[in-house]
Amino acid sequence: MQLEQNLIDAIERIEKARISVDRHRIIKLVAVSKYSSSEEIKALYQCGQRAFGENKVQDLQTKSISLDSLPLEWHFIGTLQTNKINALLKIKPFMLQSLHSLELAQELQKRLQKENLSLNTLLQVNSAKEESKSGFAPEVAYESYLKIKEECPNIKLCGLMSIGAHTQDLKVIQKSFECTRNIYEKLQKEGAQILSMGMSSDFTLAIECGSNLVRLGSTLFK
Repeated sequence: MQLEQNLIDAIERIEKARISVDRHRIIKLVAVSKYSSSEEIKALYQCGQRAFGENKVQDLQTKSISLDSLPLEWHFIGTLQTNKINALLKIKPFMLQSLHSLELAQELQKRLQKENLSLNTLLQVNSAKEESKSGFAPEVAYESYLKIKEECPNIKLCGLMSIGAHTQDLKVIQKSFECTRNIYEKLQKEGAQILSMGMSSDFTLAIECGSNLVRLGSTLFK
């Protein structure tokens, strides 16, 4: 089965990158299934994959309902609009990886408190400083993390997420990853445990730069 071989190959590459820098670090793999069918997700689950990521609330809703019989761990990784918060909370995903603004945090806190819910969350950092990307500027990410942690108790901040710079220049991509890692290291004393960096095109470099969670789509579902 091609999906099974893709998963094996991806895990081998993750392990090779991990061992080269830190044998004791555990790397989590989230399969990005935004372009994949429920049948493909089920097939990858049968190969051993458990965590899946979607970037549209409607797609996550549809797939989580159709695959409700499977113990999947759903991650929301897209840009969340405030008018989609209620729909997302009904799904009760395992984690929101893309908390990109104080406004979103405040609105999310209101809804979570009203529903007596909590949500595992990662603060998104726009380390590449690209207009096409959402997220906190690196200069304010640390302070914003602490502010949200103090003022939004129903948001369970677990760490940071970022997307590498959109370029073929590996040095520029590396610089963006290292920027996020430096913020993460400061936040570890505040309880941060997850550093989500790296997608199909750059995940081995992200691991070398400190990532302990990678988000792979085309590498798996090709």
